[in-house]
Amino acid sequence: MYDLLVVGAGPYGLSLASHAAAAGLDVRVLGRPMATWLGHMPRGTLLDSPPWATNLSDPEGRWRLDVFRAFRGAALPDAGPLPLEVFTEYGLWFARNAVPPPDERTVTEVSPCRGGFEARTEDGETLATRTVALAVGLPPFAELPPALRGLPSALVSHSSDHAGLGRFRDRDVTVLGAGQSALETAALLAEQGSRVRLLARADRLRWNTAPLPGPRPWWHTAVAPHSALGRGWRNGFHAGRPDLFRRLPARTRARLAAGAGGPAGAWWLRERVERTVETLLGRELLSAREVPGGLRLETAGRQGGRQVLETGHLIAATGFRALRARLGLVSPGLRALLATGAGGAPEVGLDFESSYPGLFLAGPVTAADFGPAMRSVHGASFTADTLVRGVRRRLREGPAGWQAGAGRRGEMPDGARP
Repeated sequence: MYDLLVVGAGPYGLSLASHAAAAGLDVRVLGRPMATWLGHMPRGTLLDSPPWATNLSDPEGRWRLDVFRAFRGAALPDAGPLPLEVFTEYGLWFARNAVPPPDERTVTEVSPCRGGFEARTEDGETLATRTVALAVGLPPFAELPPALRGLPSALVSHSSDHAGLGRFRDRDVTVLGAGQSALETAALLAEQGSRVRLLARADRLRWNTAPLPGPRPWWHTAVAPHSALGRGWRNGFHAGRPDLFRRLPARTRARLAAGAGGPAGAWWLRERVERTVETLLGRELLSAREVPGGLRLETAGRQGGRQVLETGHLIAATGFRALRARLGLVSPGLRALLATGAGGAPEVGLDFESSYPGLFLAGPVTAADFGPAMRSVHGASFTADTLVRGVRRRLREGPAGWQAGAGRRGEMPDGARP
């Protein structure tokens, strides 16, 4: 029986595995390294976080992004944008050097068993473990507006469905949304020759400001400090103190996590969008239905008035909602025992343990508890260090701790008492 199974091998899963192995835990990480980044982001994407804030985490800091670039003989700028291809290569390099060899099989279900958990893999093998950390990333939580649900995937997709956009070359495409994903998807489509338009509720597009070049006077830093999440004291707090964010009232955390920054594009993307992409702003999508050759969309403006447009395909860059119900690889009985917060996400404690003892969560699913930093690679360092300490605490408590924790939090499913 393992001490810890890490489900997911993206930046959070790999960082967790590195910290757990260094702590002497018998750990196994399951999943294809960097699978989300390789399979759910279009080639040509640029990361909107600065390179210095895009490190995976190992306890000694030996396997940083700048070390990888130096090893490859390539200089690393202090500010973005960092190409997706470079980052995925870095993640694979980290997996080879800082982590026990990952088991690339997909986990299909995690369920409780005596003394811990069982994880079933795609080929039917069952692995037993005392604790589990789910680091499944964003794809399970993709959000589609109600008007688009039930339509065929040939006509409607989510922005996270695409590792490439080549099949839309010379086709008519509408992108729904006004955030970084929508703006960059639209730019990439336009640059490859697609007939693309951007449809958004926002009355105007918002753009983040470029980092200031060179050293800054101390008074500039005092007024608007720069952080991994951008300039300003609020971004600095979110980036630097997730531990304090966790101690805010639950409703305050949910509000800040949901509204931090709002939809905006990276500064380096603005010219690419404004030069090449048609924008239809201030319009709400009311309905969508299949017609010969594509979709017919009905929209309404903020001041009234309806507009109908037809398109060959719609890509919804409409974000993600970390709902408990979308943790599909967690068995139904176990999933039902997970306490949720105001936004419907599973709650976690101060060390990322869920309400079910021994089940830990990492990554964007924890943003409602630890803040917006959990949606960025930057949050992996705090998460890995804190969560592994929580796993060690749980393992020290042993079976008695499992029993006590389960008794405090609710009944175990039938046949799954530790």
